[in-house]
Amino acid sequence: MSESNTPTPETASGGNGSSTGLDENLAGLLTYLLGFITGIVFLVIEKKSRYVRFHAFQSTILWIGFFVLNIAANWIPVVGGLVTLVLGPASLILWILLMVKAYQGERFKLPIVGDMAEERAAADA
Repeated sequence: MSESNTPTPETASGGNGSSTGLDENLAGLLTYLLGFITGIVFLVIEKKSRYVRFHAFQSTILWIGFFVLNIAANWIPVVGGLVTLVLGPASLILWILLMVKAYQGERFKLPIVGDMAEERAAADA
């Protein structure tokens, strides 16, 4: 008999439960649902789960960054239009990917943003 090394949602998140009353995977998905708004909401209400707080921090940092980048790009005449054109589909794909990964119990860490989120989630523990 061979043991599977695939992490289950419980082992991937540490299995410590969420103070929201929701399953950690569902709460992780919901942190991305409305961008930085739900990220901030979960940062305020989640007190127990590092898994949910990680996703909430990552969501907040990422989507505020995209928001600021989009506003800045609109001020640049030609290049800004191209950046905005790329940002739309890229953010949609990233949004779906992050929600799926969070629901699967995976701590999917983005470069730079993920490191920042992990540091903040660990500091709050």
